Amino acid sequence: MSRKLVIYADGGSRGNPGQAAYGALVCQGDEVLVEISERIGIATNNVAEYQGLIAGIKAAHRIDPQAHIEARLDSKLIVEQMSGRWKIKSVPIARLAMQAKTIHPAQLITFTWIPREENYRADSLVNLALDTL
Repeated sequence: MSRKLVIYADGGSRGNPGQAAYGALVCQGDEVLVEISERIGIATNNVAEYQGLIAGIKAAHRIDPQAHIEARLDSKLIVEQMSGRWKIKSVPIARLAMQAKTIHPAQLITFTWIPREENYRADSLVNLALDTL
């Protein structure tokens, strides 16, 4: 039986573009296996969101390259783009989406939209990174 990992990822910028950061958690059941947060300099909110997703997928892949991953994000845009239902019009965002797709086997990842309040742990990591100068 394959391991199931859940990623919670978020990103944000203070100003758009502005100082930006991402946060991501990898969980198995109720256990948090990895927490990641990082400032990424000046970027848009969407770039920060994608960077959080990429960091989460990389961390989950390091834990188990064969795991089934559910990526839970409060960005409807990213969930729909990564699921292939919405087109990506921005070249920089398309590059980030392609990068995200090459980390882990695509057939082993699903993307789920969750309300912002259910993504509070990843959001807290974003704010922690932004508040740390």
